[in-house]
Amino acid sequence: MNDTQHDDEALFAELSRIIDLVDPPPAGLVERVQFALELEDLDVEVARWERAGQLAGVRSSVDQGTITFSVSDLTVMINLTKIGRFHRIDGWLVPGGRHGVEVRVADHGSTSTTADEDGRFVLEDVPHGVTQIVISVAGFGGRTVVTPAVVL
Repeated sequence: MNDTQHDDEALFAELSRIIDLVDPPPAGLVERVQFALELEDLDVEVARWERAGQLAGVRSSVDQGTITFSVSDLTVMINLTKIGRFHRIDGWLVPGGRHGVEVRVADHGSTSTTADEDGRFVLEDVPHGVTQIVISVAGFGGRTVVTPAVVL
């Protein structure tokens, strides 16, 4: 190894140390990635944030507020309300219909319900943690939509 390569490696090592010190990866990042990858074997469509406001995805913690996600012809709007140590999720799916709704919370498993004909659903006692919503769209031959992860 010549001196230039050695100097470059030393510079990169120092830069890496400074970045880790100033802006370290979020706590639990590896667990969050593993949680998201659990859906890897499913044929899913990933919804995108429509309106996040103060919410910033998996790096933020959300106590209450409204989040809207969309993918092609489906919109998912949820309103979060913190109640003690848990959250209540009031949700609406457009277009409406009796779609299956599963809320996955890392290290807590999942809770499922079915939206009513108008697309409304409610899930109570959702624990704190990295959370994703999985929608089994009725009438589309097993089509599944998943939202990005958010920390409740």
